[in-house]
Formats: sequence, C-alpha cells, structure tokens
Amino acid sequence: MGYEWLFIYWCPDFSPVRQKMLYAATRATLKKDFGGGQIKEELAGTVQGDVSLSGYKKHLISRNAPAPLTFAEEELDLIKKTEINTSVHVDSKHQTMKGLQFPISDEAVKKLQDLREGQITYVQLSIDLSGETVELEEASDIGVNVLASKVPTDHARYHIFTYKHTHEGDYTESTIFIYSMPGYKCPIKERMLYSSCSGPLVDSIKEMGIEFARKMEIDSPKELTEANIHEEIHPKKNVARQAFAKPKGPAKRGPKRMTKAPGEDDDNSNE
Repeated sequence: MGYEWLFIYWCPDFSPVRQKMLYAATRATLKKDFGGGQIKEELAGTVQGDVSLSGYKKHLISRNAPAPLTFAEEELDLIKKTEINTSVHVDSKHQTMKGLQFPISDEAVKKLQDLREGQITYVQLSIDLSGETVELEEASDIGVNVLASKVPTDHARYHIFTYKHTHEGDYTESTIFIYSMPGYKCPIKERMLYSSCSGPLVDSIKEMGIEFARKMEIDSPKELTEANIHEEIHPKKNVARQAFAKPKGPAKRGPKRMTKAPGEDDDNSNE
C-alpha cells in the first residue's frame, strides 16, 4: 500500500522574522524537490497543539466541514428544509408550508381568556424553539403609554393588547395583535419560526373568542405610540377634493349670421 506523507510546517509566533521569511520562501521548493504528488496532507502550526495528533484530527474535521454560509444562503437553506416533500408527477403541484402551528401552553391560554374577559389588557407570548410550543412571557393590566416598554429589543415576541380609548366621542375597546421582530438581531431560525407561526397563532386566538381590530408588525418599540396605534385602528379618511367645475359658456343666441367682409359689395358692383 505504501506510505502517505504528511507535510508539517512549524513556525512558532516567537520565531525571528528573518527565519519566518526564509522558511516561507523555501517551503514550495522543498515540496517540489520531495515530490508534491506524494504529499497527501499539509499541516501548519504555530503552537505545539496544532501539530499534535489531536491537532491533526481537528484539521481533518475542519477540512471536511461545509463552507460557512451567508445570511441569505442560510435563510434559503432553512426554507428548503421546511418545504413539504411530495411525490412529483405530471399532475402534482409544488407545495410549501403556509405556516406552522405550535401548541399553546395552558398558562398562556388561561391569560388569554382573562384578557378576553377584561381582567387584564396585555399578554406577551414567545416561542420555545427547542420544545416548539407557544409560551407565556408576561400578562398584566397596563395602559398604552407603557406598551412600548414591554417590547424586547433582542428577541421576537407576540403581543396581544386591549387599547381602551375614545373615538369621535364614544368610548371603545379594541384588541390588537402585535408581532415584534427586531431585525437581524435575532438568529435566522428564530425569525423564520416567528414569521411562520404568526398566522396560525392569530387563528387559534380568534377561536378563543378574541377578535382583533388590527394586526401590526413592528421592528422597534418606538412605533408603539398612542398616536400610531390610534391611527392604525381608526385610519384617517381621505376626503376627496371636489373637482374644479368649469363655468358654462354663454347661452346660444340663435343661428350665426352671414357677414360680408368690408368692401365686398363694392367689388361686386364694379363688375
């Protein structure tokens, strides 16, 4: 079977600069004279652990590991993994998951029922990524001026809030569903799961008897001002501008009269 040669390049960090340059310059020449085709692996090290047996095994693991993916490539890979695998034939259609429905914990269900009965005004829900369940984070009776302070800036969350207010002189209570996602501060898996679970979760809460006047998606707590929430629930009506009415022309005074140009009669008489 023969031998498999390992070329080890040992260059400690504390080596003189001149030696580092000389060894780097003669490295390719040594490999060529030895026979580059006979060398199976190359191992470079700056500390003794790099050129030990365990260091060589780590080198093999690192070499065989897949290349790191960009954010876009990771998202695309996760989307492919969540696609529904179906048998493909002439009449088949490509299907993808429209949403994920995770079970809601009993504690969260209890607080949602309390909100429905008017005992509290705010419920915050989160997704247990490992257990794949919807869990209760917080439930309390708060006003709209405190709502923004409840939104975390490092994790995604679902918020169900009852907004008590007056509109056009009438007192009203409107329940809104808020999905907060602080952009790329969250891992890709967390962003994908929260986005996929949002729709099915809204449907599940509606089945409990809670109707939403509005659904909002935000990336910053600064968006949850009372003015913004009020306008989301009661959007301003665009009053159509009245078109400019062109004034009517003068009324007709009868058929036009035939008129002769000055001097026309004189020309005819001379003839």
